[in-house]
Amino acid sequence: PEWLQRVNEEGSVLDARGVVPLDERSLLAAAQHNTSLDDFGDEQWREPFQILLKALEEEADLNFWGRVYTRNDLLGHLETRLQITEWYKRHPEIEDEEVVAPVFVTGLPRSGTTIMQEILGADPRARTVKMWEARFSCPPPAPGDASPDPRIARADALCTMQDRITPEWAAMHKVGGELPVECIEFTYASFVSDAFSASFQVPSYSAWVAGNDQAYAFWWHKRVLKLLQSTGRPGHWLLKGPTHLPFLPQLFDAYPDARIVLMLRDPVKALASVVDVCGTLFWMRSDDPFSGDSYGHFLSVEPVVANLERVIGWLEQGDIPREQVQPVRYLEFFADPAAQLEQLYKGIDIELTPEALAAMQGYIAQKPKGKFGEHDYDTGGEAVVADERERFKHFQEYFGVESEL
Repeated sequence: PEWLQRVNEEGSVLDARGVVPLDERSLLAAAQHNTSLDDFGDEQWREPFQILLKALEEEADLNFWGRVYTRNDLLGHLETRLQITEWYKRHPEIEDEEVVAPVFVTGLPRSGTTIMQEILGADPRARTVKMWEARFSCPPPAPGDASPDPRIARADALCTMQDRITPEWAAMHKVGGELPVECIEFTYASFVSDAFSASFQVPSYSAWVAGNDQAYAFWWHKRVLKLLQSTGRPGHWLLKGPTHLPFLPQLFDAYPDARIVLMLRDPVKALASVVDVCGTLFWMRSDDPFSGDSYGHFLSVEPVVANLERVIGWLEQGDIPREQVQPVRYLEFFADPAAQLEQLYKGIDIELTPEALAAMQGYIAQKPKGKFGEHDYDTGGEAVVADERERFKHFQEYFGVESEL
């Protein structure tokens, strides 16, 4: 938008690094000052945090607003870390909480994971993590709290800033203070997260995350869920994260009784969409959005093919429990949602009550189409599509995924 172009033009003549520092010392001191807390907990987050900061300065090519936006985000993650650490110190009994049989919706990015989480979240027994809970977890919400919580409006203003920075974002992915979020929104504070790779060109950090076993990220993930459920157990946790797809064995290490809803959609169409989405995310902070290969394992054909082939291998070799993975083909689901929901609930071992089915069907019927605009993107010419189709052939045949192009 014109207002942001002007900000960046004016900012380009300033000492941006001096005015908006992204160094460790400055960020930690500001977070401690803002919260009046000083204990960041364990030390396992520090190495990835330091690697991320170095990559932001050397690789991300942030414009002026990008630095402002990034510093604000990093402070928020650090403050969240301080507050959660303090809350556990005050309430050590939370460590004894058990997260039982969580349901995870995953699949390639742009394969329908968001709409599936929204539909399954209409079941009154499902418990999702809302944006405001992810950003401002302490104190955890409890029955009888004053409503509306003022944190909702604050989270809404922060997350919808993306729409004001790049207005086309609203047509790609709707966000809001009370809307459910991906798991990455509450694992930022572990600093082991693909979310950073999807927001910045930070290939060195992305390489570090790819080589990490993710145990710490899942430990922090469970820490947040324990905190949020400590004031009242959910019927079942309903979680979502396309970025879990490359790490399903580690997810089952953390949650052995997890249930996976595996969304399946034409990978050629999904890949084209995620390239457009990530380009927009990078564009929010940089004038050169594709200057590197930060998110290459979700943006480039070969790594995506390899990722999908690994999933097939895990299922075939028993590295992940096949009986706890329920495939859902996007086109088949929306052709007959009632029948598909019955099959899905049976697969994830949850009773499908008449009330739950009615609520989910009602959500589907009332879901606005194109309310925030249409996401228009290029899938490439015939030769590109044909080449990608051949590469994804085994995956599509294995799972029976129809082509949409």
